[in-house]
Order: sequence, then C-alpha cells, then structure tokens
Amino acid sequence: MHDAVKEMLKKYQMETLQERKNALKEIIQEIALLGLWRAKFFEKGAFYGGTALRILHGLDRFSEDLDFSLLKKDFSFSLAPYEKAVQEELQAFGFEVWIEKKRKEPEATIASAFIKANTIQHLFKIDLPEKQKHECPLEEKLKIKFEVDIDPPSFFATEAQPLLLPAPFSVICYSLPDLYSGKIHAMLYRNWERRVKGRDWYDFLWFLAKEIPLNLTHLQERMIESNHLKKEETFNRDKLLEKIHDKIDKVDFDLAKRDILPFVRDPRKLEIWSPAFFHSVLTKIKILDPNGNTTTYHDTRLS
Repeated sequence: MHDAVKEMLKKYQMETLQERKNALKEIIQEIALLGLWRAKFFEKGAFYGGTALRILHGLDRFSEDLDFSLLKKDFSFSLAPYEKAVQEELQAFGFEVWIEKKRKEPEATIASAFIKANTIQHLFKIDLPEKQKHECPLEEKLKIKFEVDIDPPSFFATEAQPLLLPAPFSVICYSLPDLYSGKIHAMLYRNWERRVKGRDWYDFLWFLAKEIPLNLTHLQERMIESNHLKKEETFNRDKLLEKIHDKIDKVDFDLAKRDILPFVRDPRKLEIWSPAFFHSVLTKIKILDPNGNTTTYHDTRLS
C-alpha cells in the first residue's frame, strides 16, 4: 500500500464493509482530483456537488460522484485528456482502474465518464479484514461517475481550496452560496419519482445548520437553464420558499431515509425527518439577494 494511502486511511472508522467501501471510494475520488489538478483541469473547470461539500467542507456523509462545471461554456470540450490523467494518477498510487466514457448526444450539455475498478481487489489493497472477505461478491464493480457541465449557468463565484493528501494541491470549487443553489435545484427538480435522493435533504439541513446563505441569482439561472423558469418570470425569495414547501409535501421521507442510510454513520440523525420537520426548519433559510445582502425567512403560516 502506498504511504499516502496509508495516511489517508487514518481518518476513517471502518467497522462495516459498507464503511470500508465508502472510504475506498473517497480515497479514489481525492486521488482523481489530484490527477485533474496535474492536468490543469481547474484552469477550465470547478468542482461542485455533494462530493465537493464532503471533501472540501467536511460534510458528514459520504458521496458517490464527482461533479464539475466549466468556468465558461465550451461545447467542444473533451474529457479524453483528463480521463488519461486520472487513470495514470490512480495507477501511480496502486489502483488498477479503467475509465468508461459515456456516449454524449450531440445536444447534451453534460460530458460523462465512469471510473471503474474491481471492488474486492481494491478492498484487499486497503487491508480488508478476514471476517469481511466473504461479504463482498467477487465480481462487484466499484463505480464513480465523473460529470462536467459544459454549458454552465451564470452568476456563480469560485474559490481555491487546498488539500494536503495524497499530495499538496489545490482545487477550484464553487463558493458555498452557489453550492447551496445547486443543491436546492437538485432537491426541487430531480426527475426520479420513486428514488428520492435523501442525500439532497441531508445536505440541505447541513447548509441550514451552517447558516450559509443561498445565492438566489445563481439558482434562478439554473432554473431558467433547466426550463423550470421563464426568463421574463419574476422570481424571488417568497416564490422559492413556496416551491420548497410544495416539494416537502410531495416527498416520501421514508424513501429519502432509505437512500441516505448507507452514507451516514449515525442513523439516529434521520429519526426526526418528516414533512412537518422540514416545513419548520425552513424558517432558518438565509437568502443572498442580488445586492449581496442576507435575509432570514419568516413563515407566517407557522406563527
């Protein structure tokens, strides 16, 4: 095992097989980020999504995918040179992965690929305990989706975030108010009727607890881009909160809890989840208006 990987493993509690798989995935994600940095990807793109919150800001849940956005539109963008850089970086740290590119439709605005590896082979690389060796199917594949938005919405800010392992480097990522906007957009408009992303709702509570303001202007741009808002339509804090309240009423929170369970260590945090709970915590949301001012929401329905 590479010395840097040994050092990275020290921060994880790995009592169960799922926790060990989560740790393995996250180490591969962080090494992939190093490979992207070496290939100068962050001169063109920025990291965002749940994995950015986890790796760069300490979100207390694991995340599966690597999501990026170009800094400006580029429909000619190709993942090919970066796929090679990621694969070579992972191989240098002892991980035998391959990259599968997802076929991009001509009108698609997302470039996608998958980092894949044999799960049990790589669990052995991080010292899989004897008692867990028969819990993992021999043919199970570890898979990390890698996506780049090549037609990003406007009005977002980025910042550099340093990482020290597996080697010192820096990642360009969306600012927290813009990460929040992306999370709210996903929470409102994912198209999966019976696959409720409890991860979105978990992250929403994280943003509320941190008192991070949401960039309403960036969210509006995302909604226009996804055809959930017309350019000429008025959009403000009250309309956003109405949309969130309506969404809460439609969510099956039992399914949401089932989705998030494999990614958290303490399931007791989910016991309080219900429509009434989420309606009540919405009073804590903070909005960053176009002038840079932060306001707190007050719901007269709860007075």
